[in-house]
Amino acid sequence: MTQSSRSGGQILVDALKIHGVDTAFGVPGESYLDVLDALHDSGIRFIINRQEGGAAFMADAYGKMTGKPGICFVTRGPGATNASIGVHTAFQDSTPMILFIGQVGSDFIDREAFQEIDYRRMYGQMAKWVTQIDRADRIPEYIARAFQVATSGRPGPVVLALPEDMLVTQAAVADTGHYQPVQASPSAAQLDVVRAMLASAKKPLLLLGGGGWTQQACADLQRFAETNHLPVSCAFRFQDLLDNDHPNYIGDVGIGINPRLAARVRDADVILAIGPRLGEMTTSGYALLQSPVPAQRLIHVHADAEELGSVYQAELMINSGMPQMCAMLAAMPALDSSAWQASVAEARAELQAWQRQPAIFQDGQAPLDLWQVVQQIDRLAPHDVIITNGAGNYATWAHRFHSYGGMRTQLAPTSGAMGYSVPAGVAAKIIDPARTVITFAGDGEYLMNGQELATAVQYRAGVIIIVFNNAMFGTIRMHQEREYPGRVSGTTLHNPDFAAVARAYGGMGEVVDKTADFAPALERALAYTRGENLPAVIELRYDGNLITPGATLETIRNNAIAARAAS
Repeated sequence: MTQSSRSGGQILVDALKIHGVDTAFGVPGESYLDVLDALHDSGIRFIINRQEGGAAFMADAYGKMTGKPGICFVTRGPGATNASIGVHTAFQDSTPMILFIGQVGSDFIDREAFQEIDYRRMYGQMAKWVTQIDRADRIPEYIARAFQVATSGRPGPVVLALPEDMLVTQAAVADTGHYQPVQASPSAAQLDVVRAMLASAKKPLLLLGGGGWTQQACADLQRFAETNHLPVSCAFRFQDLLDNDHPNYIGDVGIGINPRLAARVRDADVILAIGPRLGEMTTSGYALLQSPVPAQRLIHVHADAEELGSVYQAELMINSGMPQMCAMLAAMPALDSSAWQASVAEARAELQAWQRQPAIFQDGQAPLDLWQVVQQIDRLAPHDVIITNGAGNYATWAHRFHSYGGMRTQLAPTSGAMGYSVPAGVAAKIIDPARTVITFAGDGEYLMNGQELATAVQYRAGVIIIVFNNAMFGTIRMHQEREYPGRVSGTTLHNPDFAAVARAYGGMGEVVDKTADFAPALERALAYTRGENLPAVIELRYDGNLITPGATLETIRNNAIAARAAS
């Protein structure tokens, strides 16, 4: 309907309400004061962050959890550059997101005014669409298109710059309707080919991943796998697309893959890949599947037509959204699965063997057993606990040994971004306060966005943060010992008392350095966060030599020295 004259900021906020926005994240700036004023009486909850990188990560977590675009507001220049890490993560993770950036006034454009940046050039490769709204009367059009682009096809981020003078300009303009995401669907002929290829298989494998999944899509996929007794694997950091306790789940295809599962991927005669881009992490450096033509017969289903055939020339390429594809698979008549049915239990047994206590802890000499830490989390926390993490070797303990309870129980960046864990955990608890949220954070990773603990206290978000303190940038140290054994440079950290810092912020903080002390600490943290609706930090102080489940730093160093001596 036609509206009376409104400011650009008011038109923008009214448009957000039309498109169903209930929460936005951001750091305030003088460049978009009129938007802040319009938000005051809007009913939209504006979560104030302490750094724009944290705000953008929270918007990404919102997009992952809800399937709706996460909304983020930042100011120009430094605010926009800080937020870029979240935009890059949303792009690589296929997460719907809209970043609004306050921009210098149009009368100052192209003069390198205070904090001025050309955002089309800056964000060109990081977002699905980047533009600037120069006229207040076109705001509804631009906002509708932004939601449409962010949610249609392969989901992803959109960036809109907002000149300061445009936001205070008055305009009388009609509002739009609610956006309608558009997804392709497989044809009946393509489904017939899928059925024929699977029917001829002896070693089929399902590989799930990517964005655009819904609860119904996951349920349909589960029914399809159960009906046809198919083994299901999940791509790197998409482990929650099937409940990991399900008998058809056989593990994750990512960094540190189970060698037995890697062999099954290589030996599969038909791979039905639903959703993943089949990138570097999922394919072990493009080795599990040869590029451009895999040895396996590959069916690649993806929401973006341009992704299909970009790296792998699959035998069958299907441009489809996940709900559309999985609904049609679930309706497919059952296949004769006698050729492969027994292999599902075998692959499941291999996963369970892979998840047993690593040898580095079996002698009982390590004061703090990180494998036992995960076992206690699985014992004490609800099965639908949301686990968040950023990048680092510490994340391996969750990825390999935790049992994810199905969608949406995992929030982690496929982009490998450090600093993601805490903002994602805080956002998850704000979005769904009834759920238990546990964040895995490395000591180096935590301090990149640990200031968002203040946001958790301010909004009474009772997230539990487990800080893995080994006094180093562990992943880089591991690579350093392998390539330059014994020459430690740039990877040693001096850390604060993380538990004391948590208490200073207004939450709970404890230190654990013995295995027996972790379960009681976790029980106290669970009770505290549920009762007080405030965050809790458990700092794990452990031997940095225990760098991975499969090898210590000492072993990695000695093997590298021996290899050099032999050559």
